[in-house]
Amino acid sequence: MAARLELAIFSFLTLAAAPSIVAADGQWATLSQGRTCEAAAKSVGATIKDRPPARASLAFDAGGPRHGQLAVRLSRLPRPGATVMLTIGDQPFLLMSQGDMAWSRGPKQEQAIIAAIRSNSGMRVEARSPGGGRIVDRYSLDGAPLAIDAAAACSVTLVNR
Repeated sequence: MAARLELAIFSFLTLAAAPSIVAADGQWATLSQGRTCEAAAKSVGATIKDRPPARASLAFDAGGPRHGQLAVRLSRLPRPGATVMLTIGDQPFLLMSQGDMAWSRGPKQEQAIIAAIRSNSGMRVEARSPGGGRIVDRYSLDGAPLAIDAAAACSVTLVNR
């Protein structure tokens, strides 16, 4: 429940003001908004008309609870109750999900995800569609380590303001 509330608050903040770009490298950028900094990327696949593109981010809050929390917006709405899997290299991670959003399950998983990102070149997020087909969103990890480090550093500077 707390994760859903956090997600709702984050979504509201996203609508409140546009984030500023702190750094960018490869396919990833570091964004700062309010008391949150995030490393973010769009999927490398085609976008679906009238749908926002699939997006992955790792959020760091200034003095707050998120220190690398992964959030993913899927390219399509999955089947209700569908499992959402993140795979980095050959390492799978089961994500929590609600609607077209999925996120990491806690600090230990987040540390493992960040470590896997640092040593691989790509990741994918998979789920089942309402019709039973596969939803697969792919991401390049080119630039992800720099964006993650910049987001972590950005959140520390916000604490000191």
